[in-house]
Amino acid sequence: MAMLSIKDLQVYYGAINAIKGISFDVEQGEIIALIGANGAGKTTTLHTITGLVPAKHGSVMFGGKDLTKTPPHKIVSMGMAHVPEGRRVFAQLSVFENLMMGAYTRKDKAEINESLKMVFDRFPRLNERRTQLAGTLSGGEQQMLAMGRALMSKPSIILMDEPSMGLSPLYVSEIFDIIQEINKSGTTVLLVEQNAKKALSIANRAYVLETGKIVLSGDAKELMNNDSVKKAYLGE
Repeated sequence: MAMLSIKDLQVYYGAINAIKGISFDVEQGEIIALIGANGAGKTTTLHTITGLVPAKHGSVMFGGKDLTKTPPHKIVSMGMAHVPEGRRVFAQLSVFENLMMGAYTRKDKAEINESLKMVFDRFPRLNERRTQLAGTLSGGEQQMLAMGRALMSKPSIILMDEPSMGLSPLYVSEIFDIIQEINKSGTTVLLVEQNAKKALSIANRAYVLETGKIVLSGDAKELMNNDSVKKAYLGE
């Protein structure tokens, strides 16, 4: 059984059919990339999986349970974390306070402290800036904070929406290295990313979304060499 299984998912915004019956699976331990142009439905797909947008039809199965009627905070406590597009850090809170917000579903203080140490080990810059207001961090540091905050919930799967958006090339490379490290340490990753080349270079498999439909899927390295993918998304 797949860790996360999306079946015939349909999502509407009013009369607009944003997601048109998509189906895909994410196996435990994988990095899965969702790629596509702006407006293809990538963010809507993530928002529907994490309960922020209701599904009109279809199912989202996670660990054998259907999430389609489950509120977002319950989904977090089930082991799914979401790093939203645009980072969405709490600007007026410190780095430390932002990280603790990520652990709000957890009760065991010793385990929370263990996760905090793990996050600071992985992101030394956050440790250096732990008392600094999140709104004063650079874009790359805010992205690290958003990822660290998600890891504080101790997820088995992490959904990342455009983690490289607006970052300098140096930070982009660093963020993708960190995504691979997070995956190697046992966390499954579902990645939505405009930078298709980077996403395909680290993913196991990928799905290509166009106007709410999956038009291509397969091994990420094979898709990287697919002529239509090269032309549409890799600028080749």
